[in-house]
Amino acid sequence: MSKVLISDKLSSRAAEIFHEHGIEVDVRIGMSPDELKTVIGDYDGLAIRSATRVTSEILDAAGNLKVIGRAGIGIDNVDVDAATSKGVLVMNTPFGNSITTAEHAIALMLALARQLPAANESTQAGLWEKSRFMGVELTSKVLGIVGCGNIGSIVADRARGLKMQVMAFDPFLSPQRASEMGIEKVEMDDLLRRADFVTLHSPLTDSTRHMIDAVAIEKMRRGVRIINCARGGLIDEAALHAALEDGRVSGAALDVFETEPAKENILFGSDRVIATPHLGASTEEAQENVAVQVAEQIADYLLNGTVTNPINMPAVSEEEALGLRPYIELARQLGNFAGQITESPLVDVKIRYEGQVSQLNITPLTAALLAGLLSPLNGGVNPVNAPYIARKHDIEVAAETDEKVSGYQTRIHLAITTEKRRRTLAGTLVHGDKPRIVEIEGIQIEAELSDIVLFVRNKDRPGMIGSLGKALSDAEINIATFHLGRSKPGGDAMALLSVDGEVTEAVLTQLCTLPNVTQAKILRF
Repeated sequence: MSKVLISDKLSSRAAEIFHEHGIEVDVRIGMSPDELKTVIGDYDGLAIRSATRVTSEILDAAGNLKVIGRAGIGIDNVDVDAATSKGVLVMNTPFGNSITTAEHAIALMLALARQLPAANESTQAGLWEKSRFMGVELTSKVLGIVGCGNIGSIVADRARGLKMQVMAFDPFLSPQRASEMGIEKVEMDDLLRRADFVTLHSPLTDSTRHMIDAVAIEKMRRGVRIINCARGGLIDEAALHAALEDGRVSGAALDVFETEPAKENILFGSDRVIATPHLGASTEEAQENVAVQVAEQIADYLLNGTVTNPINMPAVSEEEALGLRPYIELARQLGNFAGQITESPLVDVKIRYEGQVSQLNITPLTAALLAGLLSPLNGGVNPVNAPYIARKHDIEVAAETDEKVSGYQTRIHLAITTEKRRRTLAGTLVHGDKPRIVEIEGIQIEAELSDIVLFVRNKDRPGMIGSLGKALSDAEINIATFHLGRSKPGGDAMALLSVDGEVTEAVLTQLCTLPNVTQAKILRF
């Protein structure tokens, strides 16, 4: 039975969902890093929000961990590279709190336009400073949205309802999608130059850190107002403070800060700044949504291999996973076969998906094949970290599709190059879902791979089958299946034998002494 740890405060519904799926769950909130490191090795899954920090040290202790689910969008608190190298899937829930965060951005924009927090404080102090709080309308103002994904697109929709002119900078936003949304797609400099309000909805990466710095602010129109409900690191806070002081920026409404919890900050104390304690996702609806989503996603992955909202591997829906499953097994077997007969370092891997399989999502198939290929050479390889390990070892991987295939409805062809030689393999599915090896180094052979397979290479000579059978009989090893193939009469030949007993090194040595045998090796699947 799979076991999951919930280490941050989530809706109780998350634990209920795990129980409903037959998954054991422990809820242990507020653990120190040392406490988490002590217990994490017992769990297959980890459900978190933003409090738990999953560092490389934690992952080193997580020997059984298969998946980390973040209830929310940001994964700043997870060392994704370390998780990937360990073969741990990282997923988030980008849709559960999108509406809530977008509404918070709109609320901050309205509060900023009308100076509501300062006006509230002044009025409750009995000052009645009506002339002090001269606001601006949102109608007809230009809103510049930086990052128009799930949340940014909702902000755009709400802003258009407020009769604002909306423009967006997002490298992934297509002109067609922008047109459908009724907004203008622009470059960043154009947005900065024209916007009355700028709202940030981008992830925090090396390329977006401090995207709003002194240089960017200098390009903005004087009197601009800035809203940030995304990540604090997007703004250079010292540069923003200076711009607020000299009046270039009229106001800023911030839900996020470079250092959180933000107990002290250079921006605090100014009546031009509205600050909230990272409340973007803090509604009852959002907390319920992300808790339910992360529990469902973790459970589906552990039980069915369904990959939803992944950070470090391709997404695979439940329906897609079902259709891909036999192909994934075929790809894994092909890779594992090649890996077990490979004895020198890999240089490149070329995969061609032919016929029916060419119409499928081949990315998870490639990951499965690489996992099979690399697992005999590296411990702890799975489809999550296999592409990472290949890159780390400078193994060039190329995959292509071809709708045409000769002799089969579907086929996967694998070619690997090592420092010493090149090998090819091919496999297909029979009866819809049964993997078969159909070619090894140009030799046609159809074989089902059982748990233990004896692989023999030999010269095609009379008496070969008899001498091989006798040697195994003398060792009291029963042959379950026997598959043969040859390049031409009298040429190179090979055999794949499923056997019932254990083939020892002594037996393999004996087989290699048989006339015309060039290689004998046990393969395990």
